[in-house]
Amino acid sequence: MSTPDPSPVPGGLRPRRPRRPRRPRRPRRPQALRRHPADSEILRLALPALGALIAEPLFLLADSAIVGRLGTPQLAGLGIAATVLSTLVNVSIFLAYGTTAAVARMLGANDLPGALRSGIDGCWLAILIGAGTLAVGWPLTPWVVDWFGPEPGVAGHAETYLRISLLGIPSMLLVLAATGVLRGLQDTRTPLYVAASGAAGNVVLNIVLVHGLGWGIAGSAIGTVIAQTAMATVFIMVVTRAARRHAVSVRPHWRGVRRSFGAGVPLLIRTAAMRVALIFTTVVATRLGTAELAAHQVAFTTWTLLALILDAIAIAAQALVGRSLGADDVAEARSITRRMVQWGVLCGFGLTVAVLAVGSVYARIFTEDPEVRSLLVAALIVAAVLQPLAGWVFVLDGVLIGAGDGRYLAWASVVSVVIFLPAALAVMLLDLSGTTGIVALWLAIGVWTLARLITLELRERSGTWAVTGAVR
Repeated sequence: MSTPDPSPVPGGLRPRRPRRPRRPRRPRRPQALRRHPADSEILRLALPALGALIAEPLFLLADSAIVGRLGTPQLAGLGIAATVLSTLVNVSIFLAYGTTAAVARMLGANDLPGALRSGIDGCWLAILIGAGTLAVGWPLTPWVVDWFGPEPGVAGHAETYLRISLLGIPSMLLVLAATGVLRGLQDTRTPLYVAASGAAGNVVLNIVLVHGLGWGIAGSAIGTVIAQTAMATVFIMVVTRAARRHAVSVRPHWRGVRRSFGAGVPLLIRTAAMRVALIFTTVVATRLGTAELAAHQVAFTTWTLLALILDAIAIAAQALVGRSLGADDVAEARSITRRMVQWGVLCGFGLTVAVLAVGSVYARIFTEDPEVRSLLVAALIVAAVLQPLAGWVFVLDGVLIGAGDGRYLAWASVVSVVIFLPAALAVMLLDLSGTTGIVALWLAIGVWTLARLITLELRERSGTWAVTGAVR
């Protein structure tokens, strides 16, 4: 006997249960906000690298804030000296960037002793370049300052600061090279600790020597030299300890030193071209007037600080892209590149908001002169708007450095400067001054930034930079 079908509907079919209302789907995150496998490594390297990157700008910003209380001529003199010193250090930035790429490639190829050997050769090269710079720069100081055409009162302060600060150049270049060694070994924490200690010591020394002992602008330079020398000493100890642990000699291998210099020449050309552009902005600002020069000095140092904040991502790019290419993994190198470009642009927008929010308050830190304050705020507004483009540029620059694509970088840098110079020259020839002049000068810097972006983006899209192996 069959069991009756409990279903009341014809055909023996059971009624369908009423469907539960579906939960609304969570909106999918935009591609730029989704988690990427490399995010943790980027953060691990970029955040500590930030502290080391901003060491030199923090030195100059601290000096600007302390010296600015002495008067506008002193601050303007510091502006000229700081431009020269930044040029000397940045032209030699290949000591850090080239060393990072070379060491990271060898690390990716599982050759740790070779990575240390390459880094030590870079340190010896830094010592030689630093000593040569000091020997040449000391007697040429008056001529270099006079080239900017400052007023007599400003020139004296610039010469005093520059002569004393040259004594710290060998130490500062050694810091660059040793920092590159540790970055290539994927260690950005040690440079952070050293840089933070050096920056704090510099502030204390400057306050004591400038205002406590009354040494004026000379005291500021002496304090910075002492801090730089202490940082170099710590780095020597760290690198020497690592070399001994892996049975690597710390004596110079001159063939390796020459190889380091040869690999760094394209980066030297790249940076020299960039410094030509930045020096020319100071020349134009000098022609605009003393107040414009003082405002530009602070804005320029602030721009450098913002650039290095963005460049922290580029430092991660150098280490990670170099390691990936050393391990023959092109796909990973391209994926990391795309992700870091997203990071760079987003961080640039963040800096835009921050600078616009605090610009007027920030200007009060550096000077009590209302004219200089007004000009500085105007320059900072333009600098803030340019930050997203700058973030894109710095990341791509770091990627190509990590890939060892120095020749293209040298060519691209020269081209972008050639495009920039007529725009900056027009500001000077039009005899602009005041807010109009300072804004026009910073718009010319915007032209340069855009030119750099176009040349670097074309190279990244081509893919020809992704050459694999322990040595490019």
